[in-house]
Amino acid sequence: MTRYRKMLIVCAVALMCLAGCGGGSPQSAQTQSPAQTAPQSGPARPSEPTVYLPEAPGTDVIGAEPLIVDVSNARQGYVMARYSGTAAKANIQLTGADGITYKYFLPPSEDYVPLPLTGGDGSYAVDGYENIEGTRYAVLFKESLDVTLDSEFLPYLYPNQYVLFDEDTEAVAVAADAARSAADDLGAVEEIYHYVVENVVYDTEKAATVTAGYLPVVDDTLHSGKGICFDYAALTAAMLRSQDIPTRLEIGYAGEAYHSWISVYIEDVGWIDKLIEFTGDDWTRMDPTFASSGGSSSAILKYIGDGSNYNLQQLH
Repeated sequence: MTRYRKMLIVCAVALMCLAGCGGGSPQSAQTQSPAQTAPQSGPARPSEPTVYLPEAPGTDVIGAEPLIVDVSNARQGYVMARYSGTAAKANIQLTGADGITYKYFLPPSEDYVPLPLTGGDGSYAVDGYENIEGTRYAVLFKESLDVTLDSEFLPYLYPNQYVLFDEDTEAVAVAADAARSAADDLGAVEEIYHYVVENVVYDTEKAATVTAGYLPVVDDTLHSGKGICFDYAALTAAMLRSQDIPTRLEIGYAGEAYHSWISVYIEDVGWIDKLIEFTGDDWTRMDPTFASSGGSSSAILKYIGDGSNYNLQQLH
């Protein structure tokens, strides 16, 4: 085992392209309801997947056909959106108490897309738009939604448009296998982190040709063994969430590059979003895409260890 596999892992993953639309079908929860508190950990940590599946029961909705936002399960940290019209796309904008406006684009589909309520408790503005042509949109509705989450961790356990997976996603089974020997949640984070770094390489050709609106498919990244930063982010976050580890996909800038990293919640430790231990007294931020493409060189590790290089913009 190398020196780097002995690290105390805390955060990771990168994103180069961000925008667009995605799909997903409402389904019943597979195994259990999300916990009201942070996941438990212990010396005999189970690695069986825990996948929380979003639903759209239609008991409480905003809007009307062709654009509907099902807010029935807002307490669980998400809403479900569907656009069934004939325009090229629709746009849902969610603005929470943190003042950040999240814009989600939906193509025509009969499937609902899960969108996270990462602003936490409070009042949300929920605005719906339909594309007219080019960058022009027509307003379909402007509503408000009061939210009190059952747990602050729920938006970071459920799948969403950027981190889309279900119980049949192969990455879920791979995560369970990778975490099988872990004694606790932090050990599971370490094993999954290293799996991604060691099995996915950066796809420079894809990075040069990817178009706006691209969304990753985590199993495609798993099968191809390569991807852009967004692919790294989605795969790692999906694997960790399927292990019942709250995981935030954080979007912003690394220097001048549009980028993303992840934070994880570990019980009795809290949110860990900047630190990783190499020698016991040398802590640094770790980013799997930079670590993978840079061969874990000292220069790369020094750069990603400098928190001033990171400017957080959004959470997903």
